[in-house]
Amino acid sequence: MTTPAATGGKTAATARGEESRRRVLEAALGVFRTKGYTATTVDDLCAAAGVTKGSFFHHFDSKEAAALAAVAHWNEVTGELFATAPYWKIDDPRARLLAYLDFRAELVRGDLPKFTCLLGTLVQETFASHPALQAACGAGIEAHAQTLAPTIEAAKGKYAPDAEWSAESLARHTQAVLQGGFVLAKAMNDPQAALDAIVHLKRYLEALFPTTHRKRR
Repeated sequence: MTTPAATGGKTAATARGEESRRRVLEAALGVFRTKGYTATTVDDLCAAAGVTKGSFFHHFDSKEAAALAAVAHWNEVTGELFATAPYWKIDDPRARLLAYLDFRAELVRGDLPKFTCLLGTLVQETFASHPALQAACGAGIEAHAQTLAPTIEAAKGKYAPDAEWSAESLARHTQAVLQGGFVLAKAMNDPQAALDAIVHLKRYLEALFPTTHRKRR
């Protein structure tokens, strides 16, 4: 029979274990975005999280396992961020899509690693060497892109009914531009490069979904 004291001790130990795992995952988001996958060591993750190697390997078998868990954690955290973002309150689909880009621009602040994408950072290094990471990052990027597809489909029906492109392909294009903006920001060491990419993407979407139709000559 389990005693109350034993149960309480187990619960406390479980809570401590969950907390140490959470700290590793939170640290991984920053370390991987700063140093990349290859340059990051288990020691780096432990130091950033303030945990021992023993604690790390209690939760993760390897650096790759930690990276995969970090991807899942990133998807959960950012998924909640975007699911509760204010642009969803906008009824008109064109305006909602443009507001999404405004929201993305608002996130471009602070040091480069803080606003760039974990998935894009990891997959650039690991797409050919770590298939599990490639698949996880690809699935995460695709899942986020597809949250935009219904809005794009509605905007297409209202503002560009004769367009031949698909909502899914345009949703992926938005992510291609955003991810490319992050790469340029890193290459130029200037967040403005990412902001400029968003501005041009917004202009492109405004042109794709005209609010007035030009008369044919």
